[in-house]
Amino acid sequence: MQRESMEFDVVIVGAGPAGLATACRLAQLAQEQQQELMICVVEKGSEVGAHILSGAVFETRALDELFPDWKERGAPLNTPVTEDHIFLFNDDKSARRLPNFMVPKTFHNEGNYITSMGNLCRWLAAQAEQLGVEIFPGFPAADVIIEEGRVAGVITGDMGISADGEQKDSFEPGMELRAKYTVFAEGCRGHLGKRLQAEFNLADDASPQHYAIGFKEIWDVPAEQHQPGLVVHSTGWPLDKNATGGGYLYHAEDGQVYVGLIVDLNYANPYLNPFQEFQRFKTHPEIAKTLANAKRVTYGARAIAKGGFYSLPKMTMPGGILVGCNAGTLNFAKIKGNHTAMKSGLLAAESIVTALAADTPATELTDYAERFKQSWLYDELYRSRNFGPVIHKFGTWVGGAYNTVDQNWFGGKLPFTFKDETPDFRCTGKAADFQPIEYPKPDNKITFDRLSSVYLSNTNHEEDQPCHLQLKDADIPLQVNLPEYAEPAQRYCPAGVYEVVEEAGQAVFKINAQNCIHCKTCDIKDPSQNITWVTPEGTGGPNYPNM
Repeated sequence: MQRESMEFDVVIVGAGPAGLATACRLAQLAQEQQQELMICVVEKGSEVGAHILSGAVFETRALDELFPDWKERGAPLNTPVTEDHIFLFNDDKSARRLPNFMVPKTFHNEGNYITSMGNLCRWLAAQAEQLGVEIFPGFPAADVIIEEGRVAGVITGDMGISADGEQKDSFEPGMELRAKYTVFAEGCRGHLGKRLQAEFNLADDASPQHYAIGFKEIWDVPAEQHQPGLVVHSTGWPLDKNATGGGYLYHAEDGQVYVGLIVDLNYANPYLNPFQEFQRFKTHPEIAKTLANAKRVTYGARAIAKGGFYSLPKMTMPGGILVGCNAGTLNFAKIKGNHTAMKSGLLAAESIVTALAADTPATELTDYAERFKQSWLYDELYRSRNFGPVIHKFGTWVGGAYNTVDQNWFGGKLPFTFKDETPDFRCTGKAADFQPIEYPKPDNKITFDRLSSVYLSNTNHEEDQPCHLQLKDADIPLQVNLPEYAEPAQRYCPAGVYEVVEEAGQAVFKINAQNCIHCKTCDIKDPSQNITWVTPEGTGGPNYPNM
């Protein structure tokens, strides 16, 4: 196929915190060194921020380095954290607030801000454009250009292909965006990053990456139930028997709260439904008292890469680099990945500018590994290296006690190594070993069904297009996953994409791809690893206003 081609010095895939931090720092350094750099950012969402979902309590450390005057520039960080409450939910009615000495200090949020990362990314995009960066929303990077063993850029997705693969009247071929260096900042489980890790054996020396699914809703709450700056975290119920994870409730600005649940994807019971667990979580009195007589305005979900230090792959390859959650830089000991993603982008920018200034630019950014190792990012991830594996190995209570001692008394430097070498999908147990879970029906006041929730995500896809949820073997869902695992895709998907329905007396595996909110959980948790998420047609997916 004949494609138009554009040449840049750097192409960045993804306008999230990592990609935009990379772009801004590249442009800053180029100006300082009087270099002329052509920098392009491609973003699959309809606009910058449309696909961004994060809690979020934001640590400004990397932003302070990038824009020390961010307050004067009007960064949307308006709600400083005023209080931290950590609860143990014993059951569906009772809770105990934990004293500080029982909480890892990484959970303390003094100096941090409650914010919408979607809005912060929109602000970062404006800063980047003022610095001369070109940003193209609605253009998903569908494929990588690899020539002679080197990444040479990306190809944006074709537009106007029908579901049966034919070119429609509206057909427009994707473009080749070629670059001296390509930065992959796709976020958690980026489909190009996944391919590159396999292509260049980047994860051969790392533990498997581990994941959680994170849910988030935004609610407008009555003034008397709102306390701006209050951060609430919980552990225990409803996940105490079936999974690890925890809940959160953040009191943001403008009379809104952010409420959510994080469910680790190494759970065994194939009947567990993370969406329903989130609905149950909201009924706990400590959460329900804030949501009573309030209005839910937005819903979304996203996978979280939480493997940490031991799951980090090699991040560079000839012509390319992985940054942010595409590489797994989230610090799960803090439940934060935005500042770490941004720092990885700043380091990448420094490495790229140094390489481009050389008489003969290096094929691979080999100095990045040393820059990374000498940074506070490496130190932070190293100090929390055992946090996730200990929880996986010993559970919430024993693992939590170890982490509290390690973080509070030894600064993350206890001389022990814990690794989790079992991928999350392999943790899924056989249906015969478990009982189905009966979940209560939604009350449509605090709890809701999946389809009405997806409606609030403003998700939209062109219906007549190839399915972006690809099955390696179309027979596996009914011949393997259904009899062995009760086809858990029906339950782990937070958007009701996958169904087993009866048609003409026979079971049929149905994929409602139009509902997909791009969380990537199916790509991660499918026990047969039979589902591959790829980019749909441009602008498809959720349109989050301020998540």
